[in-house]
Amino acid sequence: MIKIFNCYFHKRTFFHILLDLGLVSFTVVVAILYQVAGVGNQPVVSILWTTAVLFALAILLINSSLGLYDRVHSRTVSQTSARGAIVLLLALPLSYGIFHLSPVKLQNGKVFMLVLLGGLIIMLMHRIYATHIGPRALIRQRVLIYGSGKGARLVGQTLKKSDPNVDLVGYYASPNEVVTEVSGWAVLPRDKSLTDVVQQARVDEIVVALTERRGGSMPMRELLDCKLQGVRVVDTATYFEMTLGQIRLDSVSAGWLIFGEGFDQGVMRTITKRLFDIVCASVLTVVASPILLVAAVLIRLESAGPILYRQERVGLNGRLFSVVKLRSMRTDAEKDGKPVWASATDSRVTRVGRWLRKVRIDELPQLFNVLRGDMSLVGPRPERPFFVDKLTQEIPYFAVRQSVKPGVTGWAQVRYHYGASVEDAVEKLQYDLYYVKNHSLFLDLVVLFETVGVVLMGKGAQ
Repeated sequence: MIKIFNCYFHKRTFFHILLDLGLVSFTVVVAILYQVAGVGNQPVVSILWTTAVLFALAILLINSSLGLYDRVHSRTVSQTSARGAIVLLLALPLSYGIFHLSPVKLQNGKVFMLVLLGGLIIMLMHRIYATHIGPRALIRQRVLIYGSGKGARLVGQTLKKSDPNVDLVGYYASPNEVVTEVSGWAVLPRDKSLTDVVQQARVDEIVVALTERRGGSMPMRELLDCKLQGVRVVDTATYFEMTLGQIRLDSVSAGWLIFGEGFDQGVMRTITKRLFDIVCASVLTVVASPILLVAAVLIRLESAGPILYRQERVGLNGRLFSVVKLRSMRTDAEKDGKPVWASATDSRVTRVGRWLRKVRIDELPQLFNVLRGDMSLVGPRPERPFFVDKLTQEIPYFAVRQSVKPGVTGWAQVRYHYGASVEDAVEKLQYDLYYVKNHSLFLDLVVLFETVGVVLMGKGAQ
């Protein structure tokens, strides 16, 4: 894994993103270069590369939104090819915009379009090849799990699900553990030292997954020797953080949270995030105004009652505020006065409301909460006081999520489906803790890009 601005990327994913960025940028440059007079002029060169990079970034955003960089998926080659066709269709208006709006005037628009589309087709063919057919040995990681107990089994199961291209060398039991079969992989014999096993098996990473670390369970000297030889050594909490983008409650401790890196709440970060929220929320409000107007008319035509729905939520440091949303439920949704979680087949949701929730249009009025400063564009989902009190008592570290402003969208929202139980709240909290620990402007941009994909695919709406 590679950490960039507090956001973890798999090496393979990062490599493919850079490759696509370079290929698309190069194609745009080639498509324009021989049709422009005075290419040696510095302003023209600057405009040329700016145009190329912006177009490439737009294509990467579309690819990411359609899941073409997902490491784990269940799509067929045909389904991935269909998504590639969608990328080409969306690229056409972008290409048209470059041709007609760029200050660099081109002589032959047909040549430009043909070269550009040819480059995009090559990029998408490589994307399909890399996803389904390409060599699996590319940037593979050989991982050894130190331990054979419950925690080690959990790491092994997660490893298989989260990254099928990784090579799990096996489990190496500590002196205090019983040597047994674990998840289909035999525990490696202890007749050789950990250092020798790592060298012979060409291990790249060791995940220390011990439930009990006292009484000589941890071979500190051998682990240090492995690290000095270039082998990465991580504990389970760090492993899950890097691999799943979560801080799992079953592997973390208060000491790990306190003494580890992250949880930076500096003044510059706060100012930068606030300026980013104001600019983006202002632009999105203007762009979304026609959509909000149409949605308001549909809500009024279907049922009597207010168009907007206000509800008390818990914000930064436990401060209460009123969140604003488009009404998607009947006016008597909670006539008994008792708060209830929304469910997948909630009968309280109106027909128009179900459509609004599917494409997340009901969330758009929260942009006004962002402009007021109650919320941020990206952050943990704001919860109602009733559920906050309940979950704070039942789930450890739940109050940590209130150390940042709640968001219209968030890391948990794009990574996990809509929560409707305490168990779902636990799963989402693990993603929220990751965001609170690692939040940065770059991570906010990643979340916003993934939100586009969630909306397009209609995932997680209720």
